[in-house]
Amino acid sequence: MPERDLALLTKAARAAGDIALRYWKNAPKAWDKADTSPVTEADLACNDKIQSILRSARPDYGWLSEETPDDKARLNTEYQFIIDPIDGTRAFIAGEKHFSHSLAVAHQGRITAAVVYLPALDKLYTATEFGPALCDGLPIRCSRKSLADDPNILTSKHTLDPAHWPNGMPQFQRSFRASLAYRLCLVADGSFDGMITFMDAWEWDIAAGSLIAARAGATVSDRYGLALDFNALTAQSPGTFACAPLLHDDLMGLTNA
Repeated sequence: MPERDLALLTKAARAAGDIALRYWKNAPKAWDKADTSPVTEADLACNDKIQSILRSARPDYGWLSEETPDDKARLNTEYQFIIDPIDGTRAFIAGEKHFSHSLAVAHQGRITAAVVYLPALDKLYTATEFGPALCDGLPIRCSRKSLADDPNILTSKHTLDPAHWPNGMPQFQRSFRASLAYRLCLVADGSFDGMITFMDAWEWDIAAGSLIAARAGATVSDRYGLALDFNALTAQSPGTFACAPLLHDDLMGLTNA
């Protein structure tokens, strides 16, 4: 089942990519939602295409997407699609390449199949619950660095607030990418040693990338070191840490008093 779901997610992600690229760098209509986050006509068009492909094939699966009003009927389904039609919308609007489509299937709180596709780079990350993490069909692995190895961590400036680190401020190189899903994949393929956010993360931002990072050997948790749980009532996680295992242990020791 995860393999069949993965093939379906891949089909939908590539179809969304074709749509996104027609709008990218072509002045798509954009506006702010009630929570002040941006959305474009491309986000909605991608959402419609993904939903059409996935739900016609799996009508019994629940649905959770950033661009669809949340129907709590998903809580009573065995499987759920968790979708971000365009993750990194600000980057998309700016004409940058690092936006992605994030598609996942959840079962009993766990992600079982995941796809993150970056159409402007034509880069496809995939994983299933018990299979390897892949980038464009080739196996990927996370780094093996610890905090002592001068790691490069994807995170926002907000993370550098000393209040987050009661047991001492860690020293590391800081980098950033707009798409949270892509940040998780960059940890998975070893390009960066970790990604961390203390801010609440929506499930659609982290569902697919969290499985890809975990299957690549990274340790993935919420900000408290607990396992991520999906298809929750609020559809949010209290932060997200995805790091090389030793680095994850080091950071948890500094942040958890």
